Formats: sequence, C-alpha cells, structure tokens
Amino acid sequence: MKVSPMFYVALTTVLLITITIMAAMNLPFNWIFYLTVIGQVFVAVMVYKVLTDNYTTTKTFKHFYEDNPMNQDDI
Repeated sequence: MKVSPMFYVALTTVLLITITIMAAMNLPFNWIFYLTVIGQVFVAVMVYKVLTDNYTTTKTFKHFYEDNPMNQDDI
C-alpha cells in the first residue's frame, strides 16, 4: 500500500503542533526535547517523501494560478 506524501505532511504538522502545546503547558523538558528530536527526523522524512513522489501535472506557467486562471489575452 502506497502512502501519500500528504500523510507525512499532516503527521509532521500534528507532531510539531503538539510539541508547541506541550511547551506552552510547561510539561517536563525531557518529553519536549525527545519529541523535538523525533520531529526533526519526521521533517527530514517528510521532505524526502515529498521530493521523491512520482507526481506529474499538465499545468505550465501559462496557466498562472489555478485559483485565478488567466486567458491568453491577459498575458
């Protein structure tokens, strides 16, 4: 089963937000420290998975932004 790179992005985001909440609640330093180290590993894995994903698109720079498509006459 192939896991989407967006899963790694979501997992890393949730982990790092959890660390932020834990730091704000003054939880023990060792928990925060170890989760921060694990979070750094997750960031590296996330970047690797996103960059090595076999993603292709038919969009080019002529399409500009998807939320604000431009006609050829506008360019």
